Amino acid sequence: MSQLLHAIEEAKTIGISGHRRPDGDCVGACLGLYNYIKDVYPEKDVTVYLESIKEEYKFLRYSDTVNHSFTDQKELDLFVVLDCADIDRLGDYGVYLKKAKKVFCVDHHISNPGFGDFCIVEPEASSTCEILFEQFDYDKISKSCAEAIYMGIVHDTGVFKHTNTTRKTMHIAGDLIAKGLNTSHIIDDTFYRKSYAQNQILGRALIESIQLLDGKILFSIITKNMLKFYGVSGADLDGIIDQLRMTEGVECAILIYEIGLHKYKVSLRSNDYVNVSQIASGFGGGGHIRAAGCTMMGLPRDVINNLTLPIAKQMKDAGLIEASEI
Repeated sequence: MSQLLHAIEEAKTIGISGHRRPDGDCVGACLGLYNYIKDVYPEKDVTVYLESIKEEYKFLRYSDTVNHSFTDQKELDLFVVLDCADIDRLGDYGVYLKKAKKVFCVDHHISNPGFGDFCIVEPEASSTCEILFEQFDYDKISKSCAEAIYMGIVHDTGVFKHTNTTRKTMHIAGDLIAKGLNTSHIIDDTFYRKSYAQNQILGRALIESIQLLDGKILFSIITKNMLKFYGVSGADLDGIIDQLRMTEGVECAILIYEIGLHKYKVSLRSNDYVNVSQIASGFGGGGHIRAAGCTMMGLPRDVINNLTLPIAKQMKDAGLIEASEI
């Protein structure tokens, strides 16, 4: 029996949560674990605490039971934190961590220092869902549980094309598919499909993108006025940063969008050489080697200039540019 399942067996009341603005891996992990517990341990009192999830994720079983409030503030025997690199990223749901008798953290972010009474952090894993799969008894994984886990892996691997996709990742995906999944539905409807407004803001971001260092860096800026004009939110910007990254000649892509007065959410992606987790950590953020983010203050040009210098230094060390280009 895995360490996580042992902790679950010992608990009567269980809470599950993940990071703010939950993405596919976070939602998949939380609902995957919830489904597993409901299937295997129906006597347990278990609750998922997450901010609002995207409409496309709501096909997952029990998505309608997610608690988006933190008003009950009950004491839990076990609080499981998934896909969250640090306590602050739990947001308001950190109150449950502080009150819980035991805390179990499962994550794959390289910036996670390890917290809780029990902690499984595997930076080499493609996703938190991949780690979670290995904690379960395969024979007891239902189709509904498999759908959630598979969706999380799909999202954090960019449909199995990012460099974090390993042989083990593909084997796990195959085992999940064997549960009878409609993989086309999961991939198309939760990863690729975009609304008309989302396509519009994507086009705007690409048209107004700017090249630096002879095209090795590509950045785009989205303001609050642009979000308002197209009727979208920060949650609708998924896919833009990866489209910037996939532009020919680009090593590092930067997307910043305004979330307050002189306050910007920063997304960073790289292809082969730049460790963007290191860049983001320098500004109070974190993430993975090739995908990371942070929040920064200042005018847009200041944000871009502050990011460009450490990126350029890494490019120089990798031999991509000359010292005179910095």
